[in-house]
Amino acid sequence: MEVKPNGLARRLVALLTRRQVAGPAWWSVVSRLPVYLMSLAMVLVVREQGGSYAQAGLVSALYTIGMALGSPLIARRVDRRGRRAVLVATGALYPAALAALVWTTEPGDWTQPVLAVLAGITLPPANACMRSLWARLPLRDDERETAYLWEALLTEVLVIGAPLMLAVLMLTGSAGAALTTVAVIGGAGAIGLAFTRVPEGTDGATKAADAPVDEAGRSGLLGPLRSRPMLALTAVMALSSVPIGLMTLAIPAFVDDHGSQGSTGLVYACWGIGSALGALWLGRSQSEVAVHLRFPRLVLAFAVGTGLPLLATSQLTLALALAVGSVPIALVSASEMTLVSLLADGRSLTEAFTWASLATVVGDALGQQAGGLLMEPAGPRGVFAVAFATSLLAACVAFACRSLMGRPAAARVPTEAGER
Repeated sequence: MEVKPNGLARRLVALLTRRQVAGPAWWSVVSRLPVYLMSLAMVLVVREQGGSYAQAGLVSALYTIGMALGSPLIARRVDRRGRRAVLVATGALYPAALAALVWTTEPGDWTQPVLAVLAGITLPPANACMRSLWARLPLRDDERETAYLWEALLTEVLVIGAPLMLAVLMLTGSAGAALTTVAVIGGAGAIGLAFTRVPEGTDGATKAADAPVDEAGRSGLLGPLRSRPMLALTAVMALSSVPIGLMTLAIPAFVDDHGSQGSTGLVYACWGIGSALGALWLGRSQSEVAVHLRFPRLVLAFAVGTGLPLLATSQLTLALALAVGSVPIALVSASEMTLVSLLADGRSLTEAFTWASLATVVGDALGQQAGGLLMEPAGPRGVFAVAFATSLLAACVAFACRSLMGRPAAARVPTEAGER
């Protein structure tokens, strides 16, 4: 059988160095640095200021609530008016709000929680902007799938690397200085993304005359979620994220029961490394199976992997179970993004990707809350069992909805003209 020269690494390099792709792709990486460490950084800052863990948790929670309330509305603004004005405004307001929180408030001030909510609301929508841009760029289908695989890999890298960057910054200064530095870098990245040129017609801005605002579920509070296929997909994404939150609590508890908590970071790293290696290994060639049929199978593979920690008897076997079991995670994430790009109305892609991201955040948060409540009565192994059962439920829902998720949106953004 002839082997085509299309290894994943080569495809990624070819895509990310292409003219009119490299600029937005790399600016989006810079703009997303704060996303995966800000909640932790806020906790460290409030503690550094002398606040209690309860006060730190409140500030971090309010930041997340602000993000959940504001991000769909900001994304809707991007879809209707274009990314430039929104990214410039949020790129300036976000670091300003965080700097004010760090340097002008202290625990107990009423302004600190207010600024936390404001910072969450003004988080630059770089994730959704870049993912919707991938959907609009004139790419072939295999190139678009490679782009979403890159997005999934980038998430794994940032989840592991961003907290390490925060730790390095704290070695040379305070937690407040580290948070401010990361926020300013992220804001600068958002502004850079705003002014990076993209092919004409891919910015996503629509005019009021383009179509009635209630067409394809674009109006109302839920926007794209008024579409049944999009609602089904986000439900599966939320359910699939609950086991992640459960295991986030169960892993350190298991490590503590079987040795020292000092090994927790290494065990966690195996989880992320397994996912990244799975994408590099299994993402080498594009599947011939339609994504709406491939997605439920990947969710089922994820569910099977979630069950492997139940077999662990030591820190080493847990690390191996996590490394093997996490292999499908990045592929599930990439397939989710591909489905969003197909199921959402082309005029509300940024908001659709935002709702998809929120679904994973909410699912993760619910899983962590449930894990905390279940840990004492059930122990880490019991929480692993609940995570396994929840992931199986997500797989069942994915299989039940696969026909529904195979219906692309009627209103699509034309891309064929740019295909080669």
